[in-house]
Amino acid sequence: MIIVGLTGGIGSGKTTVAKMFEALGVPIYIADVEAKRLMNSSKVLKKKLTTLFGEETYIDDELNRPYIASKIFNDASLLAQMNSVVHPKVGKDFKQWLKKQKSKYIIKEAAIIFEHRMQSEYDYIITVTASTKDKIARVLERDNTSEAKILNIIKNQMSDEEKVKRSDFVIVNNRLEETKVQVLKIHNKILKIIADR
Repeated sequence: MIIVGLTGGIGSGKTTVAKMFEALGVPIYIADVEAKRLMNSSKVLKKKLTTLFGEETYIDDELNRPYIASKIFNDASLLAQMNSVVHPKVGKDFKQWLKKQKSKYIIKEAAIIFEHRMQSEYDYIITVTASTKDKIARVLERDNTSEAKILNIIKNQMSDEEKVKRSDFVIVNNRLEETKVQVLKIHNKILKIIADR
């Protein structure tokens, strides 16, 4: 089975694009969503994260996301430690999910494929890009945050230009109708690649 990675910076619209592929019948695994689920359900993860961040990590058995975000916001080493705890668990979960899929190809949406040098785990990679103005507007609408925080996250992520250079396909997500056309084009290209093998 072909594994396609779907990536892009904060506010680029990865999840919107993932849903467009899903509408075409492609199974989607959204790493961020599954990581949050596992952080709330896995006893092993809960124990490790509480050891890392302290007793305030969970409130009423639910992950205290604002607290975690405040801890890792300016601490790259703490973020790296958290990722080293969470990512292997998500990796295992993905492998189990993959075994159940019957499609010609699947998409795994993950924000930090290139940052974590995980591109070798995928057959093809799609990067979703958008203008900085669009990214900021989307995140402000979605999250209770500030423009300064969003710009800080953008600054700490790999640039779109760099991601594009390393990708097999690129989707410019500025207008939804145009994005749909690009998604369909890539979907058909991937199906043709599979048919030609």
